[in-house]
Amino acid sequence: MADTSIENLGDVRPTRIEGPFRTSRHWLGPLMAAFDGAVVVALVYAVCAIYALAVYDSFGLNRGTPELAGMLAAVFVFVNLMRGRYQLSNYLSVKGQGSAAIAAWTITLLALVVFLFLAKIADQYSRGAIAAVYLVGIPVIAGSRSLLVRTVAAISRSGRITAERIFLIGHEAQVMSFVERHKPWHLGATIVDAAFLKAPVPGRDARAKLAADLAAAASICRGKRADAVFIAVPWSEQETIEACIDAFMTLPVAIHLAPEKVMDRFAQPHIVSTGSLSSLRLTRPPLTTTEIAAKRLFDLVAACGALLLLLPLFVAIAALIRLDSPGPVLFRQRRHGFNQQAFRIFKFRSMTTTEDGQVIRQATRNDPRITRVGRFLRRYNLDELPQLLNVITGDMSLVGPRPHALAHDREFERKIALYARRHNVKPGITGWAQVNGLRGETDTDEKMAARVACDHWYIDNWSFSLDMAILFRTVFSPKAFRNAG
Repeated sequence: MADTSIENLGDVRPTRIEGPFRTSRHWLGPLMAAFDGAVVVALVYAVCAIYALAVYDSFGLNRGTPELAGMLAAVFVFVNLMRGRYQLSNYLSVKGQGSAAIAAWTITLLALVVFLFLAKIADQYSRGAIAAVYLVGIPVIAGSRSLLVRTVAAISRSGRITAERIFLIGHEAQVMSFVERHKPWHLGATIVDAAFLKAPVPGRDARAKLAADLAAAASICRGKRADAVFIAVPWSEQETIEACIDAFMTLPVAIHLAPEKVMDRFAQPHIVSTGSLSSLRLTRPPLTTTEIAAKRLFDLVAACGALLLLLPLFVAIAALIRLDSPGPVLFRQRRHGFNQQAFRIFKFRSMTTTEDGQVIRQATRNDPRITRVGRFLRRYNLDELPQLLNVITGDMSLVGPRPHALAHDREFERKIALYARRHNVKPGITGWAQVNGLRGETDTDEKMAARVACDHWYIDNWSFSLDMAILFRTVFSPKAFRNAG
């Protein structure tokens, strides 16, 4: 084994920042909690003052404002603390921070309401002011959390956070690959040293030599006062990994098994334990059971309400279709739904043909098969309205990847990698691709690949707020009507 200084890791080592503006990572949790508490207190005071001015025509605060601010701030910080949100690892990426902050804010309000009710002091606080604080707090809390994350991530990248001290042990190729791929200094860590193991050589004294090399590496690690050890060895070398673990178990450090390169494909691999069985979960279903139930409940309520409100429009469109051209009012075609289960989609007929065979020609701009009424319906997405029936029956959702004809699915599965992954959630009347202008004819593989990329992004980033944003943009964004016809 050749033990090396960190200097020999080459240009991958970042410049060390020295100076007065450095922060210990151990202070970050309390500082972030204090920041959250200050934001909530300032929010309550500002909203209550404006509410008093608007309702009572008096720019002043009542006696309950400080108590309300203190309770909300304390509960909000406590909720975040219990959810483990004040760890440095949560502040190195913006992804998911907004939704996590809003969820904590909602739990905070519910906890406050329950407390006020049980304590029988609800009448001491203005319900209107509390509601205003919550509603205004949604964008304020999400925005402040995003600002905090961006600030902490920038400080961490600059090296101004006293990071976790890590020691690397493993084969040189794996150690260098690990450093270059993950750049630990961007993740709140500093490499204090590294030791390279030579490839195992079969022989009588191989184990004894490995044990001696590891003992020397452990001694170096102890002297460097490392906080954690990362073992960068192929997972197939079980004996080497076991020997590394045994050598470093005698040190007061956390021991990590560096990830194999295949894990870089997955955003959140996770160790799952069920009884005596522990496994590395690379992916999970896109939605949990609770999320599926919530999405389904919203779909049912919203689809039934929309169907009742739009019933006169349905009748008018049906009459226009019958007067414009011969044929049925509704067009039904087989599509793939959740888990590639086939169903028949409902649409207002907008063309003179009703193809549903092995070969289906896509509609193109100025397609002569499109009727006069059909052109108007397609231009404003009105031909999709009967899919509210598919939502009610459970074949579709209001928001999700748009389903394509079975013939087109078979074609694109051969051309686009992981195309069928878009069927891991229910298809939707509208989706992320559509509100970004990716709709209409897909006459090139590139157009379909871009649409599929949007569908995959939606699956990986689903949230209830994202669905609401997509529905809003479907109605009001000009992009949602682009390439129609």
